[in-house]
Amino acid sequence: MEAMKLLPKGKDYLWGGTRLREEYNKKLDINPLAETWECSVHPDGVSIVANGKNAGKSLSEVIERHPEYLGSKIESKELPILVKFIDAKKDLSVQVHPTDEYARIHENQNGKTEMWYVMDADENASLIYGFEHPVTEDVLKRSVSDGTLDKHLHRTKIKKGDVYYVPAGTVHGIGAGTLIAEIQESSNVTYRVYDYDRTDKNGNKRELHFDKAIDVMDMSIVPDITQKPKLIHCYPGCSRQILCRCKYFEVEKIEVLHGCSFSVLDTSFQVLLCLSGDGGLEIETNRPVRFKKGDCIFLPSGIGRCHLLGEAELLKIRC
Repeated sequence: MEAMKLLPKGKDYLWGGTRLREEYNKKLDINPLAETWECSVHPDGVSIVANGKNAGKSLSEVIERHPEYLGSKIESKELPILVKFIDAKKDLSVQVHPTDEYARIHENQNGKTEMWYVMDADENASLIYGFEHPVTEDVLKRSVSDGTLDKHLHRTKIKKGDVYYVPAGTVHGIGAGTLIAEIQESSNVTYRVYDYDRTDKNGNKRELHFDKAIDVMDMSIVPDITQKPKLIHCYPGCSRQILCRCKYFEVEKIEVLHGCSFSVLDTSFQVLLCLSGDGGLEIETNRPVRFKKGDCIFLPSGIGRCHLLGEAELLKIRC
Protein backbone atom coordinates (compact mmCIF):
# COMPACT_ATOMS: atom_id res chain seq x y z
CA MET A 1 0.00 0.00 0.00
CA GLU A 2 1.42 3.37 -1.00
CA ALA A 3 0.52 6.99 -1.67
CA MET A 4 -0.41 7.52 -5.32
CA LYS A 5 0.20 10.76 -7.20
CA LEU A 6 -2.41 11.19 -9.91
CA LEU A 7 -2.42 12.54 -13.44
CA PRO A 8 -5.65 14.33 -14.37
CA LYS A 9 -8.06 14.23 -17.28
CA GLY A 10 -8.62 17.63 -18.92
CA LYS A 11 -11.79 19.22 -20.31
CA ASP A 12 -11.89 21.87 -23.07
CA TYR A 13 -15.22 23.54 -22.30
CA LEU A 14 -15.64 26.80 -24.21
CA TRP A 15 -15.53 29.01 -21.10
CA GLY A 16 -12.07 27.80 -19.97
CA GLY A 17 -8.70 29.55 -19.94
CA THR A 18 -4.99 28.76 -19.77
CA ARG A 19 -4.08 29.21 -16.10
CA LEU A 20 -4.11 25.53 -15.19
CA ARG A 21 -1.43 24.92 -17.79
CA GLU A 22 0.57 28.08 -17.11
CA GLU A 23 0.38 28.23 -13.31
CA TYR A 24 -0.39 24.66 -12.21
CA ASN A 25 1.90 22.73 -14.58
CA LYS A 26 -0.88 20.77 -16.28
CA LYS A 27 0.81 19.22 -19.30
CA LEU A 28 -2.35 18.66 -21.31
CA ASP A 29 -2.62 19.47 -25.00
CA ILE A 30 -6.09 21.00 -24.69
CA ASN A 31 -7.15 24.55 -25.49
CA PRO A 32 -8.90 26.00 -23.64
CA LEU A 33 -8.16 24.00 -20.50
CA ALA A 34 -11.33 24.57 -18.49
CA GLU A 35 -11.13 21.75 -15.94
CA THR A 36 -8.73 19.10 -14.75
CA TRP A 37 -10.30 16.09 -13.05
CA GLU A 38 -7.58 15.44 -10.51
CA CYS A 39 -8.99 12.50 -8.59
CA SER A 40 -11.67 10.66 -10.52
CA VAL A 41 -12.93 7.23 -11.48
CA HIS A 42 -15.89 8.63 -13.43
CA PRO A 43 -15.94 7.12 -16.94
CA ASP A 44 -16.02 10.62 -18.48
CA GLY A 45 -12.55 11.33 -17.07
CA VAL A 46 -10.46 8.79 -15.14
CA SER A 47 -7.26 9.76 -13.29
CA ILE A 48 -4.05 7.84 -13.93
CA VAL A 49 -1.52 6.80 -11.26
CA ALA A 50 1.85 8.48 -11.84
CA ASN A 51 4.17 6.71 -9.41
CA GLY A 52 5.00 3.46 -7.64
CA LYS A 53 3.93 -0.06 -8.43
CA ASN A 54 0.65 1.10 -10.02
CA ALA A 55 2.21 3.73 -12.33
CA GLY A 56 0.36 3.92 -15.63
CA LYS A 57 -2.77 2.23 -14.34
CA SER A 58 -6.09 4.03 -14.01
CA LEU A 59 -7.28 4.83 -10.52
CA SER A 60 -10.49 2.92 -11.28
CA GLU A 61 -8.47 -0.18 -12.15
CA VAL A 62 -6.48 0.05 -8.92
CA ILE A 63 -9.60 0.46 -6.79
CA GLU A 64 -11.37 -2.37 -8.62
CA ARG A 65 -8.49 -4.65 -7.66
CA HIS A 66 -8.24 -3.24 -4.14
CA PRO A 67 -11.68 -2.08 -2.97
CA GLU A 68 -10.31 -2.06 0.57
CA TYR A 69 -8.43 1.13 -0.39
CA LEU A 70 -11.73 3.01 -0.11
CA GLY A 71 -12.31 2.15 3.54
CA SER A 72 -14.92 0.45 5.67
CA LYS A 73 -17.29 3.47 5.62
CA ILE A 74 -17.68 3.36 1.84
CA GLU A 75 -20.60 1.11 0.93
CA SER A 76 -20.06 1.17 -2.83
CA LYS A 77 -17.01 -0.29 -4.56
CA GLU A 78 -16.35 2.92 -6.48
CA LEU A 79 -14.76 6.18 -5.40
CA PRO A 80 -17.73 8.32 -4.30
CA ILE A 81 -16.15 11.74 -4.94
CA LEU A 82 -14.53 13.69 -7.76
CA VAL A 83 -11.89 16.38 -7.16
CA LYS A 84 -11.18 18.99 -9.83
CA PHE A 85 -9.64 22.36 -10.66
CA ILE A 86 -11.77 24.86 -12.61
CA ASP A 87 -10.42 27.85 -14.59
CA ALA A 88 -13.36 30.04 -15.56
CA LYS A 89 -12.04 32.63 -18.01
CA LYS A 90 -15.65 33.27 -19.04
CA ASP A 91 -18.98 32.79 -17.25
CA LEU A 92 -20.20 29.22 -16.88
CA SER A 93 -23.79 28.50 -17.79
CA VAL A 94 -26.60 29.04 -15.30
CA GLN A 95 -27.17 25.48 -14.16
CA VAL A 96 -28.42 23.08 -11.53
CA HIS A 97 -27.60 19.52 -10.46
CA PRO A 98 -30.05 16.79 -9.40
CA THR A 99 -30.26 14.85 -6.16
CA ASP A 100 -29.11 11.24 -5.94
CA GLU A 101 -32.69 9.99 -6.10
CA TYR A 102 -33.53 11.87 -9.31
CA ALA A 103 -30.20 11.24 -11.04
CA ARG A 104 -30.21 7.49 -10.38
CA ILE A 105 -33.67 7.16 -11.91
CA HIS A 106 -33.18 9.48 -14.90
CA GLU A 107 -29.40 9.40 -15.58
CA ASN A 108 -28.14 6.17 -13.99
CA GLN A 109 -25.59 8.27 -12.09
CA ASN A 110 -25.16 9.88 -8.70
CA GLY A 111 -26.57 13.32 -8.05
CA LYS A 112 -24.21 16.20 -7.57
CA THR A 113 -23.68 18.07 -4.34
CA GLU A 114 -20.45 20.07 -4.44
CA MET A 115 -18.18 22.50 -2.61
CA TRP A 116 -16.07 25.32 -4.03
CA TYR A 117 -12.86 26.74 -2.62
CA VAL A 118 -11.94 29.98 -4.40
CA MET A 119 -8.20 29.79 -5.14
CA ASP A 120 -8.14 33.13 -6.96
CA ALA A 121 -10.61 35.68 -8.30
CA ASP A 122 -10.41 38.87 -10.34
CA GLU A 123 -11.32 42.08 -8.55
CA ASN A 124 -14.91 42.11 -9.84
CA ALA A 125 -15.44 38.35 -10.03
CA SER A 126 -18.79 36.98 -8.86
CA LEU A 127 -20.91 33.89 -8.87
CA ILE A 128 -24.60 33.03 -9.05
CA TYR A 129 -26.07 31.22 -6.06
CA GLY A 130 -29.83 30.78 -5.81
CA PHE A 131 -32.52 33.38 -6.50
CA GLU A 132 -33.13 36.93 -5.32
CA HIS A 133 -36.77 36.04 -4.61
CA PRO A 134 -39.07 33.04 -5.01
CA VAL A 135 -39.84 32.24 -8.66
CA THR A 136 -42.15 29.94 -10.59
CA GLU A 137 -41.72 27.75 -13.65
CA ASP A 138 -43.64 30.25 -15.79
CA VAL A 139 -41.49 33.16 -14.61
CA LEU A 140 -38.30 31.25 -15.38
CA LYS A 141 -39.53 30.12 -18.79
CA ARG A 142 -40.41 33.68 -19.82
CA SER A 143 -37.15 35.14 -18.50
CA VAL A 144 -35.03 32.53 -20.29
CA SER A 145 -36.95 33.21 -23.50
CA ASP A 146 -36.59 37.00 -23.36
CA GLY A 147 -33.08 37.10 -21.86
CA THR A 148 -34.04 38.62 -18.50
CA LEU A 149 -33.17 35.68 -16.26
CA ASP A 150 -30.35 37.60 -14.58
CA LYS A 151 -32.75 39.88 -12.68
CA HIS A 152 -34.08 36.88 -10.75
CA LEU A 153 -30.69 35.37 -9.87
CA HIS A 154 -28.74 36.11 -6.72
CA ARG A 155 -25.22 37.21 -7.65
CA THR A 156 -22.50 37.69 -5.03
CA LYS A 157 -18.97 39.04 -5.29
CA ILE A 158 -16.24 36.59 -4.36
CA LYS A 159 -12.61 36.70 -3.28
CA LYS A 160 -9.70 34.36 -2.76
CA GLY A 161 -10.27 31.99 0.17
CA ASP A 162 -14.08 32.00 0.00
CA VAL A 163 -15.88 28.68 0.49
CA TYR A 164 -19.31 27.78 -0.91
CA TYR A 165 -21.31 24.64 -0.24
CA VAL A 166 -23.66 23.95 -3.17
CA PRO A 167 -26.25 21.26 -2.41
CA ALA A 168 -28.07 19.54 -5.26
CA GLY A 169 -31.03 21.61 -6.46
CA THR A 170 -29.29 24.97 -6.04
CA VAL A 171 -29.24 27.07 -9.22
CA HIS A 172 -25.72 28.44 -9.68
CA GLY A 173 -23.08 29.70 -12.07
CA ILE A 174 -19.36 30.34 -11.62
CA GLY A 175 -18.41 33.77 -12.93
CA ALA A 176 -15.58 34.82 -15.23
CA GLY A 177 -12.14 35.43 -13.75
CA THR A 178 -12.40 32.70 -11.14
CA LEU A 179 -10.09 29.82 -10.26
CA ILE A 180 -11.72 27.15 -8.10
CA ALA A 181 -10.99 23.82 -6.45
CA GLU A 182 -14.19 21.77 -6.52
CA ILE A 183 -15.02 18.69 -4.46
CA GLN A 184 -18.20 16.92 -5.51
CA GLU A 185 -20.01 13.64 -5.71
CA SER A 186 -18.72 11.39 -8.48
CA SER A 187 -21.15 12.52 -11.16
CA ASN A 188 -21.22 14.39 -14.45
CA VAL A 189 -24.87 15.41 -14.54
CA THR A 190 -25.50 19.10 -15.21
CA TYR A 191 -28.77 20.66 -16.34
CA ARG A 192 -28.22 23.97 -18.15
CA VAL A 193 -30.91 26.58 -17.63
CA TYR A 194 -29.30 29.36 -19.67
CA ASP A 195 -26.01 29.65 -21.59
CA TYR A 196 -25.95 33.28 -22.79
CA ASP A 197 -26.82 32.16 -26.35
CA ARG A 198 -23.20 31.10 -26.90
CA THR A 199 -22.11 28.80 -29.69
CA ASP A 200 -19.39 26.14 -29.73
CA LYS A 201 -16.48 25.91 -32.18
CA ASN A 202 -18.87 24.42 -34.75
CA GLY A 203 -21.34 27.27 -34.42
CA ASN A 204 -23.91 25.24 -32.49
CA LYS A 205 -25.64 26.38 -29.33
CA ARG A 206 -25.10 24.06 -26.39
CA GLU A 207 -28.11 22.04 -25.29
CA LEU A 208 -30.32 23.37 -22.53
CA HIS A 209 -32.18 21.07 -20.13
CA PHE A 210 -34.98 23.31 -18.88
CA ASP A 211 -37.58 20.65 -18.09
CA LYS A 212 -35.23 18.50 -16.03
CA ALA A 213 -33.81 21.61 -14.36
CA ILE A 214 -37.30 22.61 -13.25
CA ASP A 215 -37.85 19.10 -11.86
CA VAL A 216 -34.87 19.36 -9.50
CA MET A 217 -34.51 23.08 -8.82
CA ASP A 218 -35.18 24.76 -5.47
CA MET A 219 -37.10 27.86 -6.57
CA SER A 220 -37.41 29.38 -3.11
CA ILE A 221 -35.55 32.51 -1.99
CA VAL A 222 -31.76 32.43 -1.92
CA PRO A 223 -30.29 30.33 0.91
CA ASP A 224 -28.11 32.01 3.53
CA ILE A 225 -24.60 31.94 2.06
CA THR A 226 -22.94 34.23 4.58
CA GLN A 227 -19.41 33.03 5.23
CA LYS A 228 -19.38 32.14 8.91
CA PRO A 229 -16.05 32.32 10.77
CA LYS A 230 -14.35 28.94 10.96
CA LEU A 231 -12.09 27.93 13.81
CA ILE A 232 -8.44 27.61 12.83
CA HIS A 233 -6.40 25.17 14.90
CA CYS A 234 -2.75 26.14 15.11
CA TYR A 235 -0.03 23.61 15.81
CA PRO A 236 3.77 23.78 15.77
CA GLY A 237 4.59 23.95 12.07
CA CYS A 238 1.07 24.13 10.62
CA SER A 239 -2.54 25.27 10.89
CA ARG A 240 -5.69 23.31 10.07
CA GLN A 241 -9.25 24.44 9.34
CA ILE A 242 -12.42 22.53 8.48
CA LEU A 243 -13.97 24.16 5.41
CA CYS A 244 -16.92 21.89 4.75
CA ARG A 245 -18.50 18.82 6.30
CA CYS A 246 -21.53 17.14 4.73
CA LYS A 247 -22.90 13.62 4.23
CA TYR A 248 -20.71 13.11 1.16
CA PHE A 249 -17.30 14.47 2.17
CA GLU A 250 -15.23 16.49 4.63
CA VAL A 251 -12.76 19.11 3.39
CA GLU A 252 -9.96 20.54 5.54
CA LYS A 253 -7.43 23.22 4.62
CA ILE A 254 -3.89 22.65 5.87
CA GLU A 255 -1.23 25.35 5.79
CA VAL A 256 2.16 23.73 6.29
CA LEU A 257 4.93 26.02 7.53
CA HIS A 258 7.37 23.31 8.56
CA GLY A 259 5.55 20.04 9.20
CA CYS A 260 2.13 18.50 9.81
CA SER A 261 1.10 14.98 10.84
CA PHE A 262 -2.21 13.16 10.42
CA SER A 263 -3.46 9.59 10.20
CA VAL A 264 -5.36 7.77 7.46
CA LEU A 265 -7.44 5.14 9.24
CA ASP A 266 -9.08 2.07 7.73
CA THR A 267 -12.47 3.83 7.72
CA SER A 268 -11.81 6.06 4.68
CA PHE A 269 -9.32 6.97 1.98
CA GLN A 270 -8.04 10.55 1.89
CA VAL A 271 -6.99 12.90 -0.92
CA LEU A 272 -4.43 15.71 -0.80
CA LEU A 273 -4.70 18.59 -3.28
CA CYS A 274 -1.80 21.07 -3.27
CA LEU A 275 -2.96 24.65 -3.89
CA SER A 276 0.39 26.38 -3.47
CA GLY A 277 3.98 25.73 -2.46
CA ASP A 278 5.74 22.38 -2.39
CA GLY A 279 6.99 19.73 -0.02
CA GLY A 280 7.16 16.06 0.74
CA LEU A 281 4.87 13.39 2.16
CA GLU A 282 6.43 10.80 4.45
CA ILE A 283 4.68 7.55 5.37
CA GLU A 284 6.22 4.94 7.64
CA THR A 285 6.24 2.07 5.16
CA ASN A 286 6.89 4.06 1.95
CA ARG A 287 9.51 6.17 0.27
CA PRO A 288 8.81 9.93 0.58
CA VAL A 289 6.59 11.40 -2.15
CA ARG A 290 7.45 14.88 -3.39
CA PHE A 291 4.61 17.23 -4.34
CA LYS A 292 4.20 20.75 -5.71
CA LYS A 293 1.49 23.26 -6.55
CA GLY A 294 -1.24 21.53 -8.56
CA ASP A 295 -0.43 17.95 -7.49
CA CYS A 296 -3.05 15.51 -6.22
CA ILE A 297 -2.30 12.46 -4.07
CA PHE A 298 -4.60 9.54 -3.25
CA LEU A 299 -4.02 7.92 0.16
CA PRO A 300 -5.56 4.44 0.55
CA SER A 301 -7.48 3.77 3.74
CA GLY A 302 -5.38 2.29 6.51
CA ILE A 303 -2.09 3.63 5.19
CA GLY A 304 -1.40 4.97 8.67
CA ARG A 305 0.56 7.93 9.99
CA CYS A 306 1.48 10.57 7.42
CA HIS A 307 3.80 13.54 7.79
CA LEU A 308 3.86 16.61 5.52
CA LEU A 309 7.06 18.62 5.19
CA GLY A 310 7.81 21.86 3.38
CA GLU A 311 5.85 25.06 2.93
CA ALA A 312 2.51 24.55 1.21
CA GLU A 313 -1.25 25.04 1.29
CA LEU A 314 -3.33 21.90 0.73
CA LEU A 315 -6.87 20.65 0.83
CA LYS A 316 -7.36 17.31 2.56
CA ILE A 317 -10.52 15.43 1.60
CA ARG A 318 -12.09 12.32 3.09
CA CYS A 319 -15.48 10.62 3.24
